[in-house]
Amino acid sequence: MSEQKTTKSMVELNIDGGVAEVVLNAPHKLNSLDEQALADLYKAYDDAEAAGVRALLLRGEGRAFCAGRDISAVVPADDDAYAYLGDLVTPLLKKMAAFPAPTFAAAQGASLGVGLGLLVATDVVYVAENAKIGSPFANLGATLDSGGHWLFTERLGAHRTLDLIYTADLMSGAEAVRSGLFSRAFPADDLLETTRETVARVASGATEAFRASKELVAQIRDARLGLWDSIEDENKAQGVLCGTEDYAEGFAAFKEKRKPEFKG
Repeated sequence: MSEQKTTKSMVELNIDGGVAEVVLNAPHKLNSLDEQALADLYKAYDDAEAAGVRALLLRGEGRAFCAGRDISAVVPADDDAYAYLGDLVTPLLKKMAAFPAPTFAAAQGASLGVGLGLLVATDVVYVAENAKIGSPFANLGATLDSGGHWLFTERLGAHRTLDLIYTADLMSGAEAVRSGLFSRAFPADDLLETTRETVARVASGATEAFRASKELVAQIRDARLGLWDSIEDENKAQGVLCGTEDYAEGFAAFKEKRKPEFKG
């Protein structure tokens, strides 16, 4: 490329003529974002805007687009999820959404949590057929954030949204593109058994986090909240959940690579 600007940390900005390419370049950790990376991503969009580019492409190196927040150094007892989301993530998403030229994202592999939020804030998203998109938060005792409730409810409907949140199942990129309003279909003979198995699995999960998600979806559905109002409600809910025992257990289980044992 004829001109290249590189920000610190995992974010690179390359400019060629009127096109900016923002690259998440930490494939060893699936491009998960720490606080420095969020700040650098914000600066990359600032620099691209200052350069007067006419279009922008956001992509990730390696086998994932972005696996979300880098929680490797997060201590749940000291975590202020509301401040992290409100002071760092939400301003970044607003910056991205307000970029004064068309923006595109090319997403492969995982697009989760904040990574999904990056796609919410992008004009046009192209995904790989085998991409993985959804909400892994049921395994962390937390709730979907970064605009995920708004995106899922707006595009998938309340039923499919809560199915994805409760079960932590992921959609493929192909399914995400052709998705409808409701959930999954099963053979008639298997329907009752499969539903019961899912209900049992959800019943062993982080009940308070699920309740928070249900309330958030209800607010969107009934009051027709816009994206930024929905994100603020997500931030508040996450701020409450980060003080719960299930939140601490979910983070501990993730780091110890074991199944969490939630108390609800």
